Amino acid sequence: MALLDNILSLIDMRSFSSVWFWIVVALFWSAVTHNVLGVSYDMIVQARRNGGHTMADVQTLVEIHVRRMLTMVRNIGHWIMAFVTAVMSLIFVLAFVYGLEFAQALFLLLLPLTITRLMVLRLAFRIERERLDEDRLLRALLRHRLWVQLLGVVIIFLTAIWGMLRVMTASVLSI
Repeated sequence: MALLDNILSLIDMRSFSSVWFWIVVALFWSAVTHNVLGVSYDMIVQARRNGGHTMADVQTLVEIHVRRMLTMVRNIGHWIMAFVTAVMSLIFVLAFVYGLEFAQALFLLLLPLTITRLMVLRLAFRIERERLDEDRLLRALLRHRLWVQLLGVVIIFLTAIWGMLRVMTASVLSI
């Protein structure tokens, strides 16, 4: 029984005071900022420096991901949007109407994910519409990565503030 108690204490539902939540936040933002439309940052930098085969690889990867994403959005995008809206609404109500800390943590992870996915979708539509050449494509990918990083900094800051307020309130009120 002590082993089960130890395992359950590791999977604590008090998210903001758990080290696991903050590890997930760090890994999440690291993964989101590393890849832009399926192309890793180091590959973009290498293509910018060397061009050639690496640039051709970047263009191919971007074309594949843009085509794949936009085909999916055009076919079932309205269903995806409806599902995401319903899930986010449910999590929002559980988090901020009923005050569940786990739902608050989940909302603070999923809302930025939704925003970044919309940013990627916007970039994909732009790439398809403007048929960007090599230099403009690399600039667009790097600019997108910068905006995602800035969003990450703001969201991590707001999550940390919200988490600290939640932990301090819970410890004071013994909730």
